[in-house]
This record gives sequence, structure tokens and C-alpha cells, in this order.
Amino acid sequence: MHPALWVSKTGLSAQDTKMATISNNLANVNTTGFKRDRAMFQDLLYQINRQPGGLNGQNAELPSGLQLGTGVRVVGTTKEFSQGNLEVTEQPLDLAIDGRGFMQILMPDGQIAYTRDGQFQLNADGDVVTPGGYALEPNINVPENATNITIGKDGTVTAVTDDQAAPVNLGQITLVNFVNPQGLQAIGGNLFKATNASGDPAEGEPGLAGLGSLEQGMVEASNVEVVEELVNMITTQRAYEMNSKVVSATDQMLQFITNNIG
Repeated sequence: MHPALWVSKTGLSAQDTKMATISNNLANVNTTGFKRDRAMFQDLLYQINRQPGGLNGQNAELPSGLQLGTGVRVVGTTKEFSQGNLEVTEQPLDLAIDGRGFMQILMPDGQIAYTRDGQFQLNADGDVVTPGGYALEPNINVPENATNITIGKDGTVTAVTDDQAAPVNLGQITLVNFVNPQGLQAIGGNLFKATNASGDPAEGEPGLAGLGSLEQGMVEASNVEVVEELVNMITTQRAYEMNSKVVSATDQMLQFITNNIG
């Protein structure tokens, strides 16, 4: 295969992957707690035909050499955990994290997942759960006769009950943080799980040790910037078109040689 065809093929593949990443960002522009993805590229190995610094004679040294690149690849995608806008919902069980940290969710298999999505509800047992039915960890149970649920910035949950004049403490919501949040594995449902790359979770009280505070009656919107994604989409489309033109131009060169030699 002609080298230019192979190089442009890698370019087409890389831009196609970037477009898929942009598409996913735009699809989740209204997903609560969503963090945008960014594709990262690396150039491939080089064919060294003349070594830089090699001797071209007894006292002559090559200043640059001859190195031919073999293309590009997508080396990974990374989540950008910048703060999304806080939107007021006035729902007592809606929570937003103002700052760093994740809320803990107990999965059916007993493992802990992590989320920035604070859209919580009550199940039939009075437990605070996600829209998918997974319980908040540590578990918060709200009595049937509870009213005026209050969640403090430090995660303290209280409520007024019919048989108690003073508010009753229902529990404490804690947050966790990671040394490398970009190392978390997204598992869908606005959830992440820890990996060796993310490090172990460090649990603490909201507002302390670098953790953000909790804001009741608010949710964190997606941090996707639509205008930025549209600009990225246009530049990606142009890069794809340019790589396809390389394929077309190389094909015309090969066709010229085929038709005029022989």
C-alpha cells in the first residue's frame, strides 16, 4: 500500500473517533452531572531513513535527518471534571456538589459506584435512592411521617416528624474524592467506578479536606459547552475532509502511473 494511503487512513479513523466523542457530548448536553469527554491523539512510529546527527562525511554531520511519519492514533479519552452550572429545582431530595467530590451509590452486587448526579427520590421503604433505584451510601431512611427534610451543606440530614417537636437526625451524607478522577471508569447511568488509575476513594465530610459542600434543592448541570462542541465538530469535519482528499489525490497519482507507464 502506498504510504500516503495508510497515513490518511489512520487520520480518517482518528477523526471518526473524535466525532463520536463530540456526538456523545452533545447527546448528553442536558444530562445531570455529566462530564464531557475529550479525545487525545498521538503520532505513530516514524520510519528513520537518515538518522539525525548521523555522519554524512568525515567532518559533516546531518542536522535533521530523514524521518517519515506513519500516521496518528487515538491514545485515549479523558473526562473533564470541571464544575457544571448549579440549577435550582426546589426539590428537597435534589443535591448538587459545589466543588470536588462524588456521592456514593450502593450497587446490587454490593460494590460502590460514584456519581455527581444528585437527583434522588424515595423508594417504598423510605430509602433515598437514585432514579435507577440504587441506594445512597451511607443509607438515609426517611420515616413515613417525616416532613420538612433538610440537608445541610455538611451533609447532615434532618426532618420533622409528627411525634417529635424538634427535628430528628436521619443520618450523614459523606463524599469521596480521588487522586486522579480521570482514571474513573464510566459505567453509564451517570455512575463511575474506581480503578487502579483513579486510586482509592478518600471519604470525608462535605466542605472539609478539599471536598465540596452540598447544596439542597439544586442539581449540577452537564459541563458540555454547546458552542465549543459545535466548533470542535466543524474542525473535525474539515480534518476528515482533508484526509479524504489525500486518499483521492494518492489514488489519482497511482492511476496516472498505471495509465502512462507500460
